[in-house]
Amino acid sequence: MTRASPKRRERNYRQYCGLAAALDAVGERWTLLIVRECMLGPRRYKELLADLPGIGTNLLSERLKKLCALGVLSHEESTDRGYVYELTGMGESLREPVKGLARWGMALLDEVPDDSVVRPHWGFLAVEAMADATRCPSVREEYEFRVDDEVFHLRVDHGVTEAARGACADPALVATTDAATFVRIGSGGCTPLEAVEAGKLSLSGAPEAVLRCSTVLGLSPGS
Repeated sequence: MTRASPKRRERNYRQYCGLAAALDAVGERWTLLIVRECMLGPRRYKELLADLPGIGTNLLSERLKKLCALGVLSHEESTDRGYVYELTGMGESLREPVKGLARWGMALLDEVPDDSVVRPHWGFLAVEAMADATRCPSVREEYEFRVDDEVFHLRVDHGVTEAARGACADPALVATTDAATFVRIGSGGCTPLEAVEAGKLSLSGAPEAVLRCSTVLGLSPGS
């Protein structure tokens, strides 16, 4: 008779501290990246697996099971006999910390390594993380971003920003680029002007709108 292998005990910091408790919950490798993917809306298991290359099916299942048990994600069966995962209210409360980490991490990025993966929808999260409409408190307009085959927009309304997937009705600016270039601009690897001159970015809109959008995103439009 084969003896069942003992259940692996989950390691934790054993510290009575909010930060330690948070890291015990979501500090494991891949966990916050799963949260990042679900910040875009409900995601199917197959979509998560495709957009997290290298994670492996068993590890993804393990992380999803833990996030559901913690109440960070909920899941329901989809029509294709898989599961759809989405953030709960508790999971949504991770949005600002994840955006803050994304902003902090942008400064650590260098040139895009040959073996790195870049997904267009990560540009959506980059915009959401970088945007601060209080830099232009009197502005009310929308900016549309076309990153590879994804389209999303940023609404700025008197100091408040809202990012959403899809096109907008009357954009003051339309920016078209690829995901790698978008991330390079956000990390300071190049300016919007340099990307335009290199043929990696096209901008359609009034120069004043370009300046306002750059200001909202904390970017220098020129050199």
